[in-house]
Order: sequence, then C-alpha cells, then structure tokens
Amino acid sequence: MDAERHKPHYENFPVASILLPRVLREPVAAIYAFARSADDFADEGNLDPAERLALLTGYGDELDAIEQGRPTGHPVFLRLRPVIARFDLPLKLFRDLLDAFAQDVAKTRYARFDELMDYCRRSADPVGRLLLHLFGAATADNLRRSDAICSALQLINNWQDVGIDIDKPVPRIYLPREDLDRFGVAEDDLQRRIATPDFRRLLRFQAARARDLMMRGAPLGRALPGRIGLEIRAIVAGGLRVLEKIEAVDYDVFQARPMLGALDWPRILWRAR
Repeated sequence: MDAERHKPHYENFPVASILLPRVLREPVAAIYAFARSADDFADEGNLDPAERLALLTGYGDELDAIEQGRPTGHPVFLRLRPVIARFDLPLKLFRDLLDAFAQDVAKTRYARFDELMDYCRRSADPVGRLLLHLFGAATADNLRRSDAICSALQLINNWQDVGIDIDKPVPRIYLPREDLDRFGVAEDDLQRRIATPDFRRLLRFQAARARDLMMRGAPLGRALPGRIGLEIRAIVAGGLRVLEKIEAVDYDVFQARPMLGALDWPRILWRAR
C-alpha cells in the first residue's frame, strides 16, 4: 500500500504529547497503541473481511481475559493491562472502539447523519472518555464536551479523507445518503474524484456541522487545569485548523488531502494558549 493511500490514524490523538504531564504519557501511549492497531485491522493491508474480524475478535478476547483475571500474552495488552488497572478504566470503552472498527469492515455507506453520529459515538468518543478517566475528570459535563470534540474530530477526518476512502479496494463513503441526495451529489461524482459545485456545497455544509460540534465541546479546554487543559485546547485548535485547510482548497479534497504540517503547529499553540 503506497503512502498516499495509507492515511494517518488517530492523528489528532495526543500521543505522549509533551503538553501532557509526564506521568500520563505512557498510559496515553498504551491506549493509542491499542486503538491504532485495532483500527489498522479494519482498514489496512490486504486481509479479507473474515480475517479482519477475527483479529478484532482476538482483541475482544484479550479484554475478556483482563475482565476475568486471566493471563494475557499479547504485547499490546501487556502494556495496556496495568494502565487499565491503575486508572480503573471502563472496559466498555475499549469494546465500543472494537465494535466501531468491526462496523468499518462490514458497513461502507451511511443513510442518515444520525447513523454516522452513532458510529462516531463508538469510534471516537471513547478515546476522549478514556483520557478524562486518566485525568480524574470524568464528570458529566466534561464527558459531554469531550464527546462533542471527539465526534467533531472524527467528522473532520472523514471529510479530509473523502478522496482516500472512495479509492479503497472496497470503497467507503461516510457522507450520508440523505445529504448526498439533498445536494444532488451522485456516488459516481465521488468515484470520478471531481469536486463539482454541488460537492463543494455539500462539503461546506458538513464542515460547518463539524465546526459547530467542535465549538460546543471547546469549553472543556478551559474547564480542565494546567497542561491537561492546554492539551485539549491544542486538539481543538488543530481540528479547527484542518477545517480551515479544507476551506482553503475550496473543498476539493480529491486533489490533495488537507492536513496539518510543521508550519501549522506554532499557529495552533498560539491559539491554544
């Protein structure tokens, strides 16, 4: 698989970020290793669907072993198990991620936006919730705001990757059918990788949705103290910067994937201060 087709996974996930307190960097990295590798089972390589699902089932079996106090020998779980125990992380959040990745193997189209948001609830929101448990800040208000940020990041990633997802061996479309119909965009338009005026209007609409959701969650970055709050503010600023990049190419995400580069980080950190 060439580099253009191999998209970054969980690129907005704070992988042992220097913004995090040192004590949390390894726990965050252990969670990331689980999420990244499980996502790769669903998305990468040339495995057939049955093989992908078997690998995800194997991860589920490892979670069962942790829950039942049985040994686990998998390196991802040898690293993750003490983190789960130390911070009393809910296993359901890991299972929700596996459920979403399994859905990616079988489901390649979404009829309605609420279907897509249900996918985000399981594919993205658990990551933020796990971080809040690490931070000792999993209050109801914080969880609600975290969910908004994580779902927004998932949507932004989907809109970045319209051109990548349509080129997969089994093409995947996250743009809901109800919105494709509303804006007069046919699946053939996506297959031809042409940013028609109708497609640009559609993606402008979806970008506005993601921005609104992100702004609803953004107060979390001020509610959390110190470097943890700064980390969240940087994540929010990064997501909003990607939206700006999508807008800067007039929503033509087929020619090149709008993504963050080295020159974007000073701007992001300035906004997050």
